[in-house]
Amino acid sequence: MGRRHQATPGAFTAVHAAYATALQRAPLDGDTRRAYDSRVRAFLTWLEASDLDGDPLTDTHDRDFAVRSYKTHMKTVLGRKANTVNAHLTALDHFFTQLGLGPAAVRRDDAPKMAPRALDARQQKRFLRAVGRRPLARDRAIGRLLFYSGLRIAELAALDDTDVPLSARQGKVVVRFGNGETSREIPLLDTTARASIAQWRAERATWPGAHTPALFLNRRGRRLTTRAVDHLMDELATDADIVDEAGAPALSAHTLRHTLATNLLRAGVDIAVVAEILGHARLDTTRRYTLPTHPDLEHALSHLPTDQ
Repeated sequence: MGRRHQATPGAFTAVHAAYATALQRAPLDGDTRRAYDSRVRAFLTWLEASDLDGDPLTDTHDRDFAVRSYKTHMKTVLGRKANTVNAHLTALDHFFTQLGLGPAAVRRDDAPKMAPRALDARQQKRFLRAVGRRPLARDRAIGRLLFYSGLRIAELAALDDTDVPLSARQGKVVVRFGNGETSREIPLLDTTARASIAQWRAERATWPGAHTPALFLNRRGRRLTTRAVDHLMDELATDADIVDEAGAPALSAHTLRHTLATNLLRAGVDIAVVAEILGHARLDTTRRYTLPTHPDLEHALSHLPTDQ
């Protein structure tokens, strides 16, 4: 089931349409695109109903004043928590950058330090079982490759067939920059992942576009898009019962990336090694995965004595 979109205010239909187009081209996963779009719509709805002077969409001073006012509105009127407010401000940074104004000069509030959301052990099992049930070898290869390599969605879509060399006992994923130079190499040790890619290659040879470089193709013989991968993630989420409170799919390529990082660090892998696998330029980015999660807090509190 798809998420319902808040209607775009009439006065901002054109500016939102331009942003939506830019958002589709942005190197973001589907969950992030949907979240940014929803948060920008909410801001534009508030902006239309407000009585602010000036034009926040063209003037940097008016932009800063409007975003600060909206932050106050979210905290005092809507009762949003710091994490939620900061997430909305991040979306607005992206929106105003696309407008050519750059991020607003608005301070983030300190928020509780928590690790990014990853799949727990049961969800991981359900995900892998859902992947194994996919009828297309291509989809099984994509699901397992994301799970065992931690690729960003754009990196996966950009893979050429030669970027995933396999042998009988080993394999690797070569991730490249836009200019074709190697960014990093990720060992591919899982036998089911390697087998899935080999099966897809055998099937790929019969597809239109088999002569092209792209590893993953659509039915028309073109390189598979990140949007198509997002759609596959939604289908896998539904099949694996990985959904949010409203029953909407709650899985993305980035969730699988978070899951890989969390699994590796909790298994004792050195943080510098994990950073190299993920392609992080700064260890602080990788260090987020060592922070506690909500399940960690619940598990800790479950040890308290009760009167029952």
